[in-house]
Amino acid sequence: MDNSLAVVYLSILVGLLTLAAVGVLRQIFKTRKIEGSFGKLRKKLEKEKGTTQEYYELASIYSEKKMYSQGIALFQKALKAAEEEGEENIAPIYNGLGYIYFTQEQYDLAIRQYKEALKSKPDYVTGLNNLGHAYEKKKLTTQALQTYEEALKLAPNNSTAKRRAESLRRLVSA
Repeated sequence: MDNSLAVVYLSILVGLLTLAAVGVLRQIFKTRKIEGSFGKLRKKLEKEKGTTQEYYELASIYSEKKMYSQGIALFQKALKAAEEEGEENIAPIYNGLGYIYFTQEQYDLAIRQYKEALKSKPDYVTGLNNLGHAYEKKKLTTQALQTYEEALKLAPNNSTAKRRAESLRRLVSA
């Protein structure tokens, strides 16, 4: 009896350690991949002018690393490059800029960027979710609810918009 209980506990422990090891290894490989891209893009863009996509990717990496001022500068370069290249899909660039401002609690600037993203692509659900969240932070409950409802019209299964809209409806009706 005691022997079989020890085997069960040991098996559970080995299983948990295996899961932890797999998780750690996945994170290591993900980090190495990001750092590799970061190094290559940074070197390339220091030497020559980049494309919209390259500026966007590097700005996104800076944003993930919480190096916001560098990210803002690169998102702005991405917008300039998009203008020169005639790039139509600029909504993610404005959304990235908005995200940086949002994380720095500069909600008015974030809202402006999210609106620019939606101006270039009105059915951009991610931009709508982010705009709604920024409105919430500014305590603009009615605008936030309207924004989430607009997102739900475009994507009825949008779990973020569903959850936040339900919460705001309760708040408004209370």
